[in-house]
Amino acid sequence: MNATQPATLEQIFTGMRKAMGSVPTAVEKLSRVEPAMVYEHLRSRAYAMPDQSPALDEETRTLIYLAAALAGSSPACVKAMAAKARVQGIARAKVMETIKIVRFAMATRVIGDAEPVFTALDQASA
Repeated sequence: MNATQPATLEQIFTGMRKAMGSVPTAVEKLSRVEPAMVYEHLRSRAYAMPDQSPALDEETRTLIYLAAALAGSSPACVKAMAAKARVQGIARAKVMETIKIVRFAMATRVIGDAEPVFTALDQASA
């Protein structure tokens, strides 16, 4: 997309196919139901992951996105980021480490969420 004329949906889809190997099914369906939302989604992506002077490299962005999708239980995003990681050639060890970190973070969340239970048990045994 440029400032004078936005990209067509087909141009957007071509970019997605190049970056991820395919267009997510939800995005294809969205384009038929509410095309303006596809453009809004791209605007949000550009805000979150700017092309100009990015702080993070593309591989790191993909791994963070994958981690957030896993933690947020978003199967469509997990599928999209798995495909993107494959297209980018991200090493298996990096993808697996990302999954292990998410798994640990989720386990830690359970422990943190259980703090009131630990308090009650601690008080009951006193």
